[in-house]
Amino acid sequence: MIDDETRYRAVHSRDARFDGVFFTAVRTTGIYCRPSCPAVTPKRVNCTFYPTAAAAQGAGFRACRRCRPDSVPGSPEWNHRADLVGRAMRLIGDGIVDREGVAGLADRLGYSSRQLQRQLTAELGAGPLALARAQRAQTARLLLQTTELPVTEVAFAAGFASVRQFNDTVREVYDRTPSGLRGERVPRAAAPATAGTLSLRLAHRGALDSEHLIDFLALRAVPGVEEVVPGNRPGVRTYRRTLALPYGHGVAEVDGLGPGDEPQRGWLDCRLTLADLRDLTTAVHRLRALFDLDADPDAVDARLGAHPALAAQVAARPGLRSPGHVDPHELAVRAVLGQQITVTAARTLAGRLAAKYGAELPAPSGGLRLLFPTSAALAAADPEDLAMPQARRRALLGLCAALAEGAVRLDGGVDREAAAADLLALPGIGPWTVGYLRMRALGDPDVFLPSDIGVRDGLRRLGLPGDAKSAAETANGWAPWRSYAVHRLWTAAGAPATTSAPVPEETA
Repeated sequence: MIDDETRYRAVHSRDARFDGVFFTAVRTTGIYCRPSCPAVTPKRVNCTFYPTAAAAQGAGFRACRRCRPDSVPGSPEWNHRADLVGRAMRLIGDGIVDREGVAGLADRLGYSSRQLQRQLTAELGAGPLALARAQRAQTARLLLQTTELPVTEVAFAAGFASVRQFNDTVREVYDRTPSGLRGERVPRAAAPATAGTLSLRLAHRGALDSEHLIDFLALRAVPGVEEVVPGNRPGVRTYRRTLALPYGHGVAEVDGLGPGDEPQRGWLDCRLTLADLRDLTTAVHRLRALFDLDADPDAVDARLGAHPALAAQVAARPGLRSPGHVDPHELAVRAVLGQQITVTAARTLAGRLAAKYGAELPAPSGGLRLLFPTSAALAAADPEDLAMPQARRRALLGLCAALAEGAVRLDGGVDREAAAADLLALPGIGPWTVGYLRMRALGDPDVFLPSDIGVRDGLRRLGLPGDAKSAAETANGWAPWRSYAVHRLWTAAGAPATTSAPVPEETA
């Protein structure tokens, strides 16, 4: 927790590390800003600090047009917090309130709507509707300034129930009419709306090691579903994949950084082609989770870099992230496929299942032509199509059935401990698989995999004991960022985790 004096010092020094962590409202101007806003620093007496943009808006402040506080990275708190507020924020970010209302959000969290409203308001200064409204406003601004969509279509694509509600919100948040906001757009971002294509920047704080991210994803890219291709600038690689979204399908492209780009540049270029623009908020949220863009790399690197064995690597490669995933059910299937075999073999097997049971895109996009199969489709798969040992076949079919029926949940609002217990209760699912899913599907930043081959090899190469017990003891000093330490160790082993751990209890 930080106090207001610390917040003001961050504002005075324009410290971008705090962008998205809190917002500064200035009573004399009636606007709120990110801490790194380049405007003249306001006097301390005129500043009020809010934990969310929604809270600042609810207090009557409008967004600064200079620093665009609505476009900052999300608070890293929502990555590691496992309490009600953290779980609620992850679901709101995925668009649950827009699709299911506050009642649907409360039901997923196991609370009443009244309890949820009270707790979010007490801690964040805004309830779920206000938080979702702030998110809709940001989506509306993005659509207005990056597409030629008619204003009416922008309103409904952003999740507003009516054009009047949309107009009122835009005026209140941005002190502009929708037409006026569109007039301020940046020409660079313009994209053809007829194809449902948007060009945008995915903001991040601190340094970003995009080479590690692209390497990690390229090694695991499922044919037809994912690919890594040369980008549109020399030395840039682009990760592309299909997305199964609530209202339709999508294709996402995210560029890594180029040789001349600073790791602290602050954004990744992204292009989204969506069958239905109402999926924009959800698609962006899931891509941010995949690339771990809301992390606080300074806090992570400070902790891990203090350990003698990791100090040199942290200094050489700052900003290493812990990739999440766009679809936890897909990741769960792939985790079971990868038990006790190489990542390359697991990718090949996943590609065969995608070709057999995945839905095809209406038209191929480069090397992309498939959506990864749903858990329901795989639960009904012919066992003969699963080219794996009998025990793992049973584990996969049992997992898919549990996911399809809702007996096991892996969405952002689930309690991580409860999800882990539910997974462990399934035949053939052991600690390595559960830990891997917590780390990637549930975005847990503090998971260690002491039995993983790559982790053990990385420890030995750094001169540390590689047995599981010693590894776990060493990792205690890396809490609460042990997931990042796993990636550091995989990197030290010479490759981004090319093999899976041998986990005998999972094949029993």
